[in-house]
Amino acid sequence: MDNNPSIKRGLKDIYIDTTKSSYIDGNAGRLFYRGYDIDELANNSTFEETAFLLMYGNLPNKEELENFESELKQARRLPDNIIEIINHIQSSHPMDVLRTCISALSAFDIDVDDNSRESNLRKGIRLTAQAPAIVAAHDRIRKGQKVISPDDNLSHASNFLYTLLGEIPDEEDGKLLDKDFLLHAEHGLNASSFGARVTASTQSDLHSAVTTGVGILKGPSHGGAAESVMKMAMEIGEPENTQDYINDLLNNRGRVMGYGHRVYKSIDPRAIHLRDDAKKLGERKQQTKWYSILESIADLMVPYSKKGICQNVDFFSGAIYYLMGISEDLYTSIFTMGRIPGWTAQVMEQFEKNILIRPRLFYDGLLDIKYIPINNRD
Repeated sequence: MDNNPSIKRGLKDIYIDTTKSSYIDGNAGRLFYRGYDIDELANNSTFEETAFLLMYGNLPNKEELENFESELKQARRLPDNIIEIINHIQSSHPMDVLRTCISALSAFDIDVDDNSRESNLRKGIRLTAQAPAIVAAHDRIRKGQKVISPDDNLSHASNFLYTLLGEIPDEEDGKLLDKDFLLHAEHGLNASSFGARVTASTQSDLHSAVTTGVGILKGPSHGGAAESVMKMAMEIGEPENTQDYINDLLNNRGRVMGYGHRVYKSIDPRAIHLRDDAKKLGERKQQTKWYSILESIADLMVPYSKKGICQNVDFFSGAIYYLMGISEDLYTSIFTMGRIPGWTAQVMEQFEKNILIRPRLFYDGLLDIKYIPINNRD
């Protein structure tokens, strides 16, 4: 036994492989998908185009994008058996429903056991289209509303809002959610991507890997912060209450949600894009107080920002979802919808040069303990 191993708790700063899917410069606050700066993509691209980029490794030409969008649209309709499953478990948390249904979809996918690149691309496209359908169907079923069929004239993001809320969304709302999906699409070896790669390393399938990712993303330390930020804003209630609330929270060793990141030591570049959008959305919806509360929190957190504890992508996304009329417990599910192309890219990379991911734990307990029969134990 090695009596003096180097312990890296949480695998912090451990590199397990190489990747071409994304790069994070945590000190400078920069993020790249396949070499493209997230600022370039957020300002010029769409979720569909970016999903293609992540999965295929390059930006599509016009014909390739049209074919990709067509494949997404063809996969939007869920099997009747999945709707039946949702009916049976409708009282469960949306992330539990999403996890269960993604796992169940493997039973209806003819490519489930084929781990070739071509097969995983097909499955990744289908899962990218099916996840929003699951979330929208579940939310309507649990509210006693009719499940809405997809509209093939709408983009990926706009169609989700339509099937969720029952109305063709405002064009600006659709574009904003599209950007939100794009900003969540990939982010290196975070906890859920690591979990998906561990599953893939056993030579399991994409549905299993994505199911793993969903289960991990449900955790509030990873994907649940947007919901927590909005709950915090609602507890504050009015901007003038912010200082007392935050001071009390910090004095009691509480955590200001939406601040801090394992990798970024400056503001999350994704948060920068959503900050102005959250303000504009509040003005359009004539509900400006939520942004005002977030702004007042940001002012109080300036001293911490100087220490590297800065806004992350979740700080503004919760307010955006809320102003769109989306239920708070769906926020992590929306994060998940955007992340499926990234998980697909990571899993395909794992399969390309696979090795079983098998870290070790250092045992620091007793050894050679004598077994005592149960009748002789105190």
